[in-house]
Amino acid sequence: MLSRLPNGYTARSIRLSDVEALARMFNENSRRLYGVDQHAAANLETEWRTPGFDLERDTRAIFAPSGEPAGYAEVWDIDPPHVRLWSWGCVRPKERGRGIGSALVAWQDERGRAAVANAPVGTRVSLRQTVSSLDEPAGRLLESNGYDAIRRNYQMRIELDAPTPSPAWPGGVTVRTFDPARDVEPMVDAVRASFRDHWGYVESPLESDLAVWRHIITEEKDFDASLWFLAVRDGDIVAIALCSAKEPEDPDLGYVNTLGVIREWRRQGIGLALLHHAFAELGRRGKKRVGLGVDGSSLTGAVRLYERAGMHVERRRVLYEKELRPGRDLTTQSLEE
Repeated sequence: MLSRLPNGYTARSIRLSDVEALARMFNENSRRLYGVDQHAAANLETEWRTPGFDLERDTRAIFAPSGEPAGYAEVWDIDPPHVRLWSWGCVRPKERGRGIGSALVAWQDERGRAAVANAPVGTRVSLRQTVSSLDEPAGRLLESNGYDAIRRNYQMRIELDAPTPSPAWPGGVTVRTFDPARDVEPMVDAVRASFRDHWGYVESPLESDLAVWRHIITEEKDFDASLWFLAVRDGDIVAIALCSAKEPEDPDLGYVNTLGVIREWRRQGIGLALLHHAFAELGRRGKKRVGLGVDGSSLTGAVRLYERAGMHVERRRVLYEKELRPGRDLTTQSLEE
């Protein structure tokens, strides 16, 4: 139950029937920040159907007396070991300054603390949230509620206004597209292996990861296996670039959703070759630009790789964290681990 709501405002968990109204509210906020609509109702519905995500338990929305949504928050805590939780929230621009954001952050903290008992004894549990660097009031709200700014994330882009260099594959490495009938488990293994060196990574059970990826493959409306690229050597996947040709905010934008190279195959040019391959294919399909997201202090030097590929920082987001319980940190903090 949320407290301190303005008179006449109500709060409840969301239903899938709320998706259109919430998408409109989210887009009001993204237009305020970036001048674009970043959210599509169909994508939100697929996301909210992710295995392990429970609308009743993991979401709250506040509604104005008119019935339209005034604010929303969610907490993602779908996999063991329950030590790194993620939250996200949004307040309708015209509803700011009424305590709605504060009420939602208080709910996020309460939901996060409910997960602490599920984490292994003696481990550190934290709740994280990213906020646009342009949204200074949201950052101040989190800081006033005990969150610390700990990292910066970048949205990077490249304009495809010049010919893309031909991929230079190291000896024995070739590229092919993803086959849903045979590649799900090897692809997920490759993602897990490459992202173990990503700052903040924490290992989840394989079956949990497989369930989420199968959900994406079977339920994501714009999933296109021909844009999921696998670099292979002797039949084994050594790197992946999982792309999309449809982004709600820009019909001319392609996106690299996931790019990773397994540790022992790094520093051989495979990541750059995958990027060049992806840029060329997205350009062939009529895309004028390509984007991706990256940790601004990537342990593997990903920002430098993307800059070598011709990308630049388009937007910045601040990662905030609140420690819910001190203890042994299970997340990746350095490459020496």
